[in-house]
Amino acid sequence: MAATAEFSSVRSVAEVPEGDDAKHVFHHRMFLEPQEEKRNLKALMVKRAKETCSCTPAKVKDCVFSLFPILQWLPKYKLKECLLGDLMSGVIVGVLLVPQSIAYSLLAGQEPIYGLYTSFFAGIIYSIFGTSRHISVGIFGALCLMVGQVVDREVQRAGYDLEAATVSAHTDTVTQVNTTIVPLNQTSQILLCDKTCYAIKVGATMTFIAGVYQVAMGFFQVGFVSVYLSDSLLSGFVTGASFTILTSQAKYLLGLDIPRSSGIGSVITTWINIFRNIHKTNICDLITSFLCFLVLIPTKELNERFKSRLKAPIPIELAVVVAATLASHLGKLRETYGSSIAGEIPTGFLPPRPPEWNLIPNVALDAIPIAIIGFAITVSLSEMFAKKHGYTVRANQEMYAIGFCNIIPSFFHCFTTSAALAKTLVKESTGCRTQISGIVTSLLILIVLLVIAPLFYSLQKCVLAAITIVNLRGALRKFKDLPKMWHLSRVDTIIWIVTMASSALISTEIGLLVGVCFSMLCVIFRTQKPEAPLLGWVAESETYESLSAYKNLQTKPGVMVFRFEAPLYYINKECFKSTLYKQTGVNPAQVKAAKKKAAKRMLRHKDMGSGGDQTGISLELVSEPLGFHTIVIDCCAVQFLDTAGIRTLKEVCKDYKEIDVQVLLAQCNPSVRSSLIRGEFFKEGEDHLLFHSVHQAVDFALGVQEHSGTSAPKN
Repeated sequence: MAATAEFSSVRSVAEVPEGDDAKHVFHHRMFLEPQEEKRNLKALMVKRAKETCSCTPAKVKDCVFSLFPILQWLPKYKLKECLLGDLMSGVIVGVLLVPQSIAYSLLAGQEPIYGLYTSFFAGIIYSIFGTSRHISVGIFGALCLMVGQVVDREVQRAGYDLEAATVSAHTDTVTQVNTTIVPLNQTSQILLCDKTCYAIKVGATMTFIAGVYQVAMGFFQVGFVSVYLSDSLLSGFVTGASFTILTSQAKYLLGLDIPRSSGIGSVITTWINIFRNIHKTNICDLITSFLCFLVLIPTKELNERFKSRLKAPIPIELAVVVAATLASHLGKLRETYGSSIAGEIPTGFLPPRPPEWNLIPNVALDAIPIAIIGFAITVSLSEMFAKKHGYTVRANQEMYAIGFCNIIPSFFHCFTTSAALAKTLVKESTGCRTQISGIVTSLLILIVLLVIAPLFYSLQKCVLAAITIVNLRGALRKFKDLPKMWHLSRVDTIIWIVTMASSALISTEIGLLVGVCFSMLCVIFRTQKPEAPLLGWVAESETYESLSAYKNLQTKPGVMVFRFEAPLYYINKECFKSTLYKQTGVNPAQVKAAKKKAAKRMLRHKDMGSGGDQTGISLELVSEPLGFHTIVIDCCAVQFLDTAGIRTLKEVCKDYKEIDVQVLLAQCNPSVRSSLIRGEFFKEGEDHLLFHSVHQAVDFALGVQEHSGTSAPKN
């Protein structure tokens, strides 16, 4: 690494020695003495091994407290200060979460009871393992969509009829009756569970694998993967997934019984199927959906507009669910109009069951984007709210927490969870102080599971679809921010559009991959053709800035200052050379070729016995002077060099030296200096041509030129 200890030695121009050493001292010499790096690999490995393998009571205590943060903050819990706010926010989030859990179950291809299970376990487990006091962990629309797509695919592979009505979730997970279901593509295999049972098997298995991935990423500290998911990419992905969610719920709004499309182009396929079957629309479901929108949207807008005045948001979703359930039950909408309803929702819990190990090869690849999206959103939200409220979170522990929120519930018939922004904002705005709020929310859902759940039997699915779609407003509103985003960063806007379009029109998984690849390509393209201006001197200072960006800058006679604003490596090496030649107006190869051509012409005229005038003209062509004698390359923006970059600098220096132009490097960072030294860029005794500032390099160039000019008559 670079040195930090430095000392300077200054020699004035009056003290210039005679001979070759004169050119070394036309600037204030600054020497940086590198720190000695004491690297004893063996000792380091032994030290690390002792630290890792040692087991002292203090270390065991630290490990336990680190893995279970609840043991640290719960004994210090301040009842008088925190309890009221935690109770208030926990109850309000729970009231909002109950109808959303039921609604998002349809999105994940599951029965309503499993959404309630998921929300219950996620809240309690995160309170034990999580370090954020404010985020709400539970069901998240984009992840539910991704789970639902895999569930539908695996159910279809198993041979279940996707168009058949869903069997009630009250049936046990393993059917203990003598009748069997024979899959269409597995006629010799007898299945022991129905479609609903198999769907939750797929969902729970994928949730387990996603959780294992997240815990593994925390253990191996590979959270850096999330840096490739920029804010614009995640926003575009969520918006694109919102279109897919809206499309998947549209059939419930219209009361249509059509298969759920999956795979590439599922959005387009679904809308084609909807319009083909539009004549089968259930008028009762359509009217109910319209009435739900008529109530939900204005109330949601009021909640947002007056959130500073309201102590708690109006629980309109719960009110709509209760009113719609009563209307459906009293009006007998299913029997009279054929409306699709939620069906029987059992009370209590099903016995725990391990994931279906045979399904792991089928869903292991699908769980990767789910795991990455889940922990990226959770970590980003936890860090954002921790910064806002002045405390710290441990990103690595957050990965453990969200991983355990998936691994443990997968044994209790749950599907994937993560933090959700909308519920987190509600939780924070209603007085949440600690993780106790999540436990309160889980207790409220427990009451619903044990007592209230069966009362939602007559709830229409179109009501759940309307709730899901209304909750997409935040993601769909991102279109309003596009002009502002375009003004701030066109590249981020293009990344957003590409990710959104690919997630919506192709598929969510491919859309995420396209977004990551495209954003990385944007970074590469920006380094492939970076800005590379000529610099001018700011009068009465030692600062040099871009001539194309600022007025009234001065240039030193005979010296051109060039800045390359990117790393110099194999991708942009040709761009570096071509831009340098263009900006300076001199291509050394062309100058050398012109000189050779003029020299040949001179010799030809001489051999032919031409007059002295033409010979004089040829000699003048050969020795035609350039407009500068030195190029200073400002390397302050060059983060690193590879072998191709070092070779390119060598070639540039060599080519310009052949036409009597000196190339100096200034403001190289320690990494670049080290690369230049290792790459033998300097000949012995030439490391003085590496300068710590542009001003220093320019002074040196002018001093050398002045000295050579004054010493010329002596020769």
